[in-house]
Amino acid sequence: MAQDDDLDRTLGAVGARLRALRRQRNVTLAELSRTTGISVSTLSRLESGDRRPTLELLLPLAKAHGVTLDELVDAPVTGDPRIHLRPVTRHGMTMLPLTRRVGGIQAFKLIIPGSTGPAEPQLQTHEGYDWLYVLNGRLRLVLGEHDLVLEPGEAAEFDTRTGHWFAAAGPEPVELLSLLGPQGERAHLRARPRRD
Repeated sequence: MAQDDDLDRTLGAVGARLRALRRQRNVTLAELSRTTGISVSTLSRLESGDRRPTLELLLPLAKAHGVTLDELVDAPVTGDPRIHLRPVTRHGMTMLPLTRRVGGIQAFKLIIPGSTGPAEPQLQTHEGYDWLYVLNGRLRLVLGEHDLVLEPGEAAEFDTRTGHWFAAAGPEPVELLSLLGPQGERAHLRARPRRD
């Protein structure tokens, strides 16, 4: 019975969280309805708590708001490694996801092995905007016709529709942080002065 009470409390809090997320994004119920395909009346009943959320309703809402299902239902952090992000290795590069936001800016720690000799850049393009920050090692970044070497503490940001390629600039591995906005969001903070 306690487990049922916990479930009811968790699902009961989803409506207020949905309303807060929608208001944070300055989106109307009608706009959210067009994005998700969920009727305005159903969205309204979800936000007010008059309708119990289901997985079929929560999945498109999580995507529209750029949050995970866990964040949407405020699931507790359990420490269970089966639900935490794991590193992925591709072409020798290890990518450790640092966020799980769907549709928003993604953060990664990248570890690129050292190079054994000069590599021929193979420029790639895709939708988005990338911000790179070198933690350790030296990063070779080819961006359009520019061939750059970034040292620890240096950063680069660019529209990923510009041809780009990066690798370690020498025999030592390079570690860097990457913030990638798949729809072209820039990773800038806009600070406003405090009002007294």
